Amino acid sequence: MKKEEQAIALEHLKKGYKNDYKNEPIVQGIGTKYFTLLELVPKEDKKISLGEKIYIGKDDREKIEYIKSTLEYKDLTTTAKNELENVAKTLVEENEEKFIKFFNTTGAITIKEHSLELLPGIGKKHMEKILDQRRKEEFKSYEDLEERVELMPDPKESLAKRLIEEIKGNTKYRLFTKSKDKKSKKRRKR
Repeated sequence: MKKEEQAIALEHLKKGYKNDYKNEPIVQGIGTKYFTLLELVPKEDKKISLGEKIYIGKDDREKIEYIKSTLEYKDLTTTAKNELENVAKTLVEENEEKFIKFFNTTGAITIKEHSLELLPGIGKKHMEKILDQRRKEEFKSYEDLEERVELMPDPKESLAKRLIEEIKGNTKYRLFTKSKDKKSKKRRKR
C-alpha cells in the first residue's frame, strides 16, 4: 500500500468525537500525494490549524502520534467537508506536474469515452482540441494548456471538482484517487 508523507488538516477535534468513549484528540486530514482521507492522532498539546500541512511519514513526526485509520467522505465532520473544498484547489495547484502529466498521457476509458471527458466542463470538442495540441507538443503547465486549447475551462477548477467527486465516491471511474482498502480501518502505527 502506498503511504502518504504529508497531510493537510481538515479538522482538529481537541477532545475527539462527541460520542467516542476514548475522547482522544483527532485530526481529520487529506494526504497530499494520493489524496487519501485520514484520521490522525496528534501528539499531546500540539496545536494544528485547519489547512496546515503536517508531516505523517515514517520518520520522527513533530505533531502526529500515529495514523489511526483511513476515512470515507461520509465520516468527515461538516467543518472538514467545507475545508476540503478549499484544500482540493490547493492540492491541484501544488500537484501541477502530476495533473499536467494526466493531460499529456491519459487515454480512453471505453470505446466511446475518454478520461478527459470525465473532468467537469470538458466535452468532446475540448477533448479533441487537447488531444490535437498534445500530439504537437506536450503541455508544460496549466497556463500552457489554457493558452493552446481555445475556450478551455479553468483546468484547476475542473480538476478540483473531479477530485472532490472522487473523494465523495460519486464516480464510476477514479482518475486520481484509490478506492478505500477494506482492511484500512485497522489502527496503524508507522
